[in-house]
Amino acid sequence: MSVFSATPVAGRRVLITGAARGIGAALARQLHAGGAKVALLGLEADLLAEVAHECGDAPWRYCDVADSAQAERVVNTLVSELGGLDAVVANAGVARQLALLGGDPAVMEETLAVNVLGVYYTLRAAGPHICHPTGYALIVSSLAAAVNLPLAGAYSASKAGAEALGNTLRNEIRHTGAKVGIAYFAELDTDMTTRGFGTAAARAILGRSTVSGVAPLGPAIDALERAIRRRRRQVVSPWWVAVALPFRPIAQCIIDIALRRGVAHALDIARTEDAPFTTEQPARPRRMERPN
Repeated sequence: MSVFSATPVAGRRVLITGAARGIGAALARQLHAGGAKVALLGLEADLLAEVAHECGDAPWRYCDVADSAQAERVVNTLVSELGGLDAVVANAGVARQLALLGGDPAVMEETLAVNVLGVYYTLRAAGPHICHPTGYALIVSSLAAAVNLPLAGAYSASKAGAEALGNTLRNEIRHTGAKVGIAYFAELDTDMTTRGFGTAAARAILGRSTVSGVAPLGPAIDALERAIRRRRRQVVSPWWVAVALPFRPIAQCIIDIALRRGVAHALDIARTEDAPFTTEQPARPRRMERPN
């Protein structure tokens, strides 16, 4: 039996990336309310400071998780301030629509830098600290890893990559007693949904801003808290995502048929529409560029 089984999350030391707003901020507040000790990192310093204050002046740092040296330094610093680590939540992520043909390749590179490399660098830095019998790593992926929509190719590819990292890590650290969970969410009531894909191009395909409708954030945060408490392998929200995941090919066929109309027009819009990333990104070197 886990040493934590007597209480929900009280006393657990949890590091959360992307904690300035959305899922990360809401989870930090809920874990703190349950007695957990949280440490926060992200890009938006003012918002992070506010969330940290609401969490009992929790330790926090600005951190670009796509910078391996920075992630290593900040994670180790926060773990030291927490006095150890029981769980890491690799939540930081960005989204931006992209037409695969004719779109800006920088969108793909930036999305992969944060959503795949950022998850890898987070796990690489935090992994040694959670490799113990009560340790836990939780990677926030997405239903988009399993069911792929037009204009979401960069996001879907990145979330599939994050899913693969989680599945691989699970096998690599099983012998330590630590566990790994992966979260699959549909369209939740966060900036990721409204700012990432609530665009003119998306509406040209769907006739609205979302595919399945925006689900409330609360049940997803409850599910994440339960996952941390029980070190669960899979987290979903809304509930029907658990039904869709085992039937990925069927779900993809339904999407392919349902979204046939409007795609060509939407692609024309997307190639010129000024749709920003869900979170403004720091300047980074273009990883795919090579010197002449």
